[in-house]
Amino acid sequence: MKATKFIILIMIAFTLLFVPCSAKNSGYRLVYSGKVTMTAYNSLENQTDSTPWITAAGTRCREGVIASNFLPMGTKVMIEGFGDRMFVVEDRMNRRYKNRIDIWFRSYGDAIKFGRRTLKFYVVEEVKPTKLNLASLFNI
Repeated sequence: MKATKFIILIMIAFTLLFVPCSAKNSGYRLVYSGKVTMTAYNSLENQTDSTPWITAAGTRCREGVIASNFLPMGTKVMIEGFGDRMFVVEDRMNRRYKNRIDIWFRSYGDAIKFGRRTLKFYVVEEVKPTKLNLASLFNI
């Protein structure tokens, strides 16, 4: 019983320390995180296919769209350095890029300015808000 309480306390401490703030307060929970190379793209034919404004998911390019081959379509991602912004995987990259995230930018200049960086990302999933009752966690 004491070990269970200790594990729960460790889990709560981990959540308070390591989950991005907006994920803590907005009905999201951390699924996993990692560090990968991130690049930038925008809707130019030389950077995409013959339909530069249409993503692989069939949606229109817009702020918050990212491309990735290692994350499933629809995955919600928060990226280090972008504050509380939520990104969604709706596009794919050339198949030679296995472990990379490509962030869509409206302007070519902004994409060039971003360049290539190694950043931390957080995969989150939406959860229905529930009222946390600490007494129930510890069977009090």
